[in-house]
Amino acid sequence: MADDRPTPVSLLAPFHGEKPPAPAWFDAALAAAPERSRIPVDGAEIELLTWGEVGKPGLLFLHGNGAHADWWSFIAPFFAEDWRVAAISWAGMGGSDWRPAYSAQSFAAEIFAAVEAAQLEAGGVKPILVGHSFGGFPTLYCGVEHADRLRGIVMVDSSIQPPEKRWRGPPPRPDAANRVYASLEEALARFRLAPPQGCENLYIADHIARGSLKEVEGGWTWKFDPAIWQRFSMPDLGDLLGRIASPVALMWGERSALMHAETLDYMFDQMPDTTLRVAIPDADHHVMVDQPLAFVAGLRGVLAGWG
Repeated sequence: MADDRPTPVSLLAPFHGEKPPAPAWFDAALAAAPERSRIPVDGAEIELLTWGEVGKPGLLFLHGNGAHADWWSFIAPFFAEDWRVAAISWAGMGGSDWRPAYSAQSFAAEIFAAVEAAQLEAGGVKPILVGHSFGGFPTLYCGVEHADRLRGIVMVDSSIQPPEKRWRGPPPRPDAANRVYASLEEALARFRLAPPQGCENLYIADHIARGSLKEVEGGWTWKFDPAIWQRFSMPDLGDLLGRIASPVALMWGERSALMHAETLDYMFDQMPDTTLRVAIPDADHHVMVDQPLAFVAGLRGVLAGWG
């Protein structure tokens, strides 16, 4: 059978390891650097980034598959004046430790350990979770099983297909290992967004690519655990959609390859009637990469709607 998937786009190869030029707003956001720490959660050290004053309402950003906390480091500062903001790297990704097994329960434990360590409840208000892509699934789980601990959840382009079209995950790779590249330039040139898409904001692609890599003996390699999906368990996501017990919003990119009309119809049929719906124009799956300022504006609208 022919493979009709889009050919992965080499985003950063033309820059030969140099950083693409960035606009002033992006440089200013990164200059508002977070406090960085690591917190123990059930035997794994989890990377935690925090911004803003303790005592303000809590906002926790949760990244997608194979990503890391710094996918949010150019977004979080826009909220730090009014919120105590945090982001984590999931176990098995970013600067966090790998686990022998991963589950909705283990990711939920990481969420609430971060809530406690970042003091997101210090102001007496329950926190809000914002999860992109895969990060929306543990977020959803918490909106079902731990709704009493949350003020609301925001799922960002977290696609849940009808049962008959649901992806069953990649085939087992017991010998999975991340490739080692001889140089940082070579590794950056191999960076891709998944699912494959172009990217007009190459300064953001460069930022997240650099945060995805670590130096090892012989060169550079990706930080994520390549065998995570062979050791992962999650309850049925469609069932979870129908049991959401916290306020919920769904944001998505209008051009997203994962959020077709059929998918949106299915999700909204399962979700509460009160679900807030925010489509971001001219955005693909990686909404905050494609349209970062529009994403900030859309999320601010959601948060304002919850008072």
